[in-house]
Amino acid sequence: MQKDIINPWTWQDQFGFVHANVISGGQRVAYCAGQTSVDEGGAPVHAGDMTAQLTQAIANLETVLAQSGMTLADVVRLNYYVTDIEAFFAAGETLGGLLGQAGCRPSATLLGVARLAFPEFLIEIEATAVA
Repeated sequence: MQKDIINPWTWQDQFGFVHANVISGGQRVAYCAGQTSVDEGGAPVHAGDMTAQLTQAIANLETVLAQSGMTLADVVRLNYYVTDIEAFFAAGETLGGLLGQAGCRPSATLLGVARLAFPEFLIEIEATAVA
């Protein structure tokens, strides 16, 4: 598989995303459902803490990817749904660290929403991975 990153500009680098990932020769694609801050039983955790919820959602995504035979490095697209955009930006350093350590450079979209599935949720992360 070959992954070519498309960045016509450089301003996105400070935010840790790319404008496009062009994949050639990928054998498997995982379309991951939105991951949130839940424990193994599906109960919401870390109410009111965007950084902790973001960290838990990424950990849950890593679990789904591992079961798919993939890692965060295989993620080419992330969609972030958040109820508080300012809190998301405040947690950006944590997110950048988690993705950077994993070698994940996705194209990404950030959407502010009124509410997620449970009122405790501040963030939901949807991913597409190719291996």
